[in-house]
Amino acid sequence: MAFHSVFLVFLAGLAFFSEAAPPDSVGSKHPLFIKILDSVRGSPAQNVPVKLYKEAADGSWELLNSKQTNDNGEFHELTTKEQFVTGVYKIELDTASYWNKLGLNAFHHHADVVFTANDAGYRHYSIAVVLSPFSYATTAVVSEPVE
Repeated sequence: MAFHSVFLVFLAGLAFFSEAAPPDSVGSKHPLFIKILDSVRGSPAQNVPVKLYKEAADGSWELLNSKQTNDNGEFHELTTKEQFVTGVYKIELDTASYWNKLGLNAFHHHADVVFTANDAGYRHYSIAVVLSPFSYATTAVVSEPVE
């Protein structure tokens, strides 16, 4: 039963992200959008610390930005179009501190989402993450290349 609840939340997130950002929207200025949902409470995961890294030529990770989710469990301004060039990126969610604030012990200290961006032209990325103390799931909706 718990799996079905998480799966339904996951599908709802996928439906939410099914459209690419319109050219004149806030999303067009910020090519990476992240939404984090708490499957235990059935609500957005507020104040989750998130770091965005880009892989350097030597394989190390360069920190680009560090923020926390807003009241809706979202981030809109992790990167800019100019900064979000072709490459491999890592989103690191500090899940341990999030669950500790709620009085729960988490299995994972952090959840990472590693992906290649803009390898076939500039795109908008919407990434949804569903968290529980012992698991996490992600999905992404990627737009067609835009100018």
